[in-house]
Amino acid sequence: MPYKRWFHYLPLVGTVFFILAPQPSLLIVLVNYHLRTRGQPIVFGIHLSVTYTLTFLIITSLIVCVVRDPGPVQITPSERGGATDEVDLAEALMPPDFDFSAPGKWCRQCWAPKPDRTHHCTHCGRCVLKMGMSLIILPIVLWLKLISDHHCPWVGAKCIGHRTYPAFLHFLFCITLLATYIAIMCILALVYAFNNPYVIDETTPIHEILLAFAGLVFSLVIGSFFLYHVYLVTTNQTTLENLSPFLLLRHLPPLPRTGHSLSDPPLEPELSYPQRRLVKDAHGHIRLYDVGWKQNWIQVIGWNHNYGWVARILSGGAIKGDGRTFPRNPKSEELLARLAVELVNADKDN
Repeated sequence: MPYKRWFHYLPLVGTVFFILAPQPSLLIVLVNYHLRTRGQPIVFGIHLSVTYTLTFLIITSLIVCVVRDPGPVQITPSERGGATDEVDLAEALMPPDFDFSAPGKWCRQCWAPKPDRTHHCTHCGRCVLKMGMSLIILPIVLWLKLISDHHCPWVGAKCIGHRTYPAFLHFLFCITLLATYIAIMCILALVYAFNNPYVIDETTPIHEILLAFAGLVFSLVIGSFFLYHVYLVTTNQTTLENLSPFLLLRHLPPLPRTGHSLSDPPLEPELSYPQRRLVKDAHGHIRLYDVGWKQNWIQVIGWNHNYGWVARILSGGAIKGDGRTFPRNPKSEELLARLAVELVNADKDN
């Protein structure tokens, strides 16, 4: 993996700063408004407990995203050609069981097999299991034509992959919840300050205005990202799969040998405009890994032992499965076969 310089961690420092920066103003509002002005020690304790509990949960999930490997692609004994590391000359010269040239089957950068839903990260210099783009950088990514296609600088310049996706969801959810909670609390305190201008001091409303504005901004921005990820989990997609319709091409069934000029499977650059429209239209209907919303959520959030929910609450936990194989939607095969026929017919028309 490429060596990371100190400036690669500056966005992570910014993330920690945005988490901790509101705390002094929050304490000022809680003490001056609920204790000194309103005389509400119980309400003060409730607000203090909720805000600091959510802050703790945000930090725990952030630590998991930074420290945990997002999903290493480990070579199995069958992919190495045997259970042992010793390979004789005859076995080494034998052709492999899979096609090196098949799209999505072999990574030419890592020179290793690439399982389903695995993508190569040019920044990390490796393949990552079930990698999806971080939506924290989605607007910048779309503007820069996917320069940072699946890498998230805000969590320590790490990818969001198979083993860190639940923690990332937990991170987004807790930030949204904390920002919304602070915004509502400060707006109510600000309304009281406007109705009673001579009761509270002159500096506390400034902190309330700043916290309310920051809370609204973060709840809208991060909340929209979280809701989008809720949609992705419900339909069992990664961000790359949702934004890249031409990933469907590698899953098409074998095309007829004659009557067309397409590769098998077809490649995006060789498609005509009508064929590209066919793929984009089909992308909205074909969900390769959608096995029902309940099973989709179990794949991401489910746990295997009795107290697995504890890890989910504290830090998001880890995802189920090995990250290499996923159940397929049985209806997708018929739709892919129909798409293959339509692509061949469109090629004949051209």
